[in-house]
Amino acid sequence: MGESAAFEELYRAHSPRLFGLTCRMVGRSHAEDLLQEVFLTAHRKLDRYRGESSLGTWLFRLATNVCLDFLRSRGNRNAQVTGEFDETFAPEEITAGRTGRVLGVVDKIDLERALADLPPGCREVFVLHDVEGFEHGEIAGMLGVAEGTSKSQLHKARMRLRKSLS
Repeated sequence: MGESAAFEELYRAHSPRLFGLTCRMVGRSHAEDLLQEVFLTAHRKLDRYRGESSLGTWLFRLATNVCLDFLRSRGNRNAQVTGEFDETFAPEEITAGRTGRVLGVVDKIDLERALADLPPGCREVFVLHDVEGFEHGEIAGMLGVAEGTSKSQLHKARMRLRKSLS
């Protein structure tokens, strides 16, 4: 199999999940561009993949970093991030891991607004933990923060979402 065919297969296998992540982290309006950036970066850095984790995990972390860089970029500070969810993602699917539901059935527009109003740190941790299922230790590593900071940001995000949606 040639390099381009292998990379195309890699794209087909991982792009749906990575697109969902980018939509939730930066909004649909920027997600497609960032997904392209993720795969361009992956192509450039594939030789640095050491095989310590699955290729899917490596790509997911790469996508998370691309989204975080975008959110923190100077040009984006004034842009309005909508936090728009993938059209097929139902709000009632958001759960609080093992602790039960964070959100019941809520209006999708209200949920999108509430997520967009979260500070970036809270939104990042909420998406990575409650939507994508990462543990606090993993999130701390991805974001370069302490595990306690991840827990604190998640707690703040849940409290703000409850208040916004009640």
